[in-house]
Amino acid sequence: MNKNELEIEVFGRVQGVGFRLTVESYAKKEGFTGFIVNRDMGSVIILAQGTKKKLNSFLSWLQTNPGFSRIDSLQYNWRTNIKNYDDFKIIRKKNLISEQARNFYNLGKYLVGKKIVKVPQHVAIIPDGNRRWARSQGTHSEFGHYKAINIQNMLDIFHEAQNLGVKYLSFWGFSTENWKRNKIEVSMLFKLFYEFADLFRNSDLAEKVRFKHIGRKDRLSKRLIEEINKLEEETQNNSDLTFLICLDYGGRDEIVRAVNRLIKEGKKNINEEDLSRYLDTAGVPDVDLIIRTSGECRTSGFMPYQAVYAELFFIEKHFPDFNADDLRKAVEWYNGRDRRFGGNSK
Repeated sequence: MNKNELEIEVFGRVQGVGFRLTVESYAKKEGFTGFIVNRDMGSVIILAQGTKKKLNSFLSWLQTNPGFSRIDSLQYNWRTNIKNYDDFKIIRKKNLISEQARNFYNLGKYLVGKKIVKVPQHVAIIPDGNRRWARSQGTHSEFGHYKAINIQNMLDIFHEAQNLGVKYLSFWGFSTENWKRNKIEVSMLFKLFYEFADLFRNSDLAEKVRFKHIGRKDRLSKRLIEEINKLEEETQNNSDLTFLICLDYGGRDEIVRAVNRLIKEGKKNINEEDLSRYLDTAGVPDVDLIIRTSGECRTSGFMPYQAVYAELFFIEKHFPDFNADDLRKAVEWYNGRDRRFGGNSK
């Protein structure tokens, strides 16, 4: 039976420091197979086979600079394997047959060509097209929401954000305007949030991802507020990734609420720092990259203050079809952008 396979190239201080032995020991302990080999250019190639959960954990572990290594960056590629490996071993180049050596060279050439240098610290997703996706499948529009909040796909997106080095991931789950939709659809959207919360708690991310709500609370149900508060409390000490779920959120509404709080406290001469402290995102860096699905080329008032210099990435896919690979493509696109912030090009 084919396994999940992950091809990785690791850059940094990874040769001459026992890195291959450390990785081999980890692989044998965790029970995945494959091999590790040094490249002449100073990087290391790893091919790992196993369950997606184990391989995602392996990617996260690599970024902790195991042993005496220092990981500057890594590039990886998911694929379905052709050959199964029975164990994990270190391959030394002097023992390689010519075909293996050529494969390693081609793999390294492919990976280094897509090396990501600039990683957005804060990525925001506007998940559009759930109902259009459902109609295109000939089913009820509400089914698009169920397909969109596919827990495994969402967890894969979280893992990908972590592995890329993203620190804040915002997701617009329900806008201030969405209350205009029929009551059955609104109720179903919040029901999906409860299901997501339960599955999230039982995933390996429950001890890594910090949860934070953005938006109004005065119109949410008591039960929903309790669930939000509970998740925020349970994950408050997690630091790998902060997930900001935007429920009953609107950009103008957020600014108006912030200004009213400032007025209530007697502020008269308000500067940018004052306003930033009273926004829902206080303490969170501005958005670097906004991704909107379903081909719509607008932000619809999403974080207008925080996204003033955000790069905008629009993808034709409806959100139910959006996956971790698409997130990676967006970050690769961002990597090629010239971020001037009003200044000159570098």
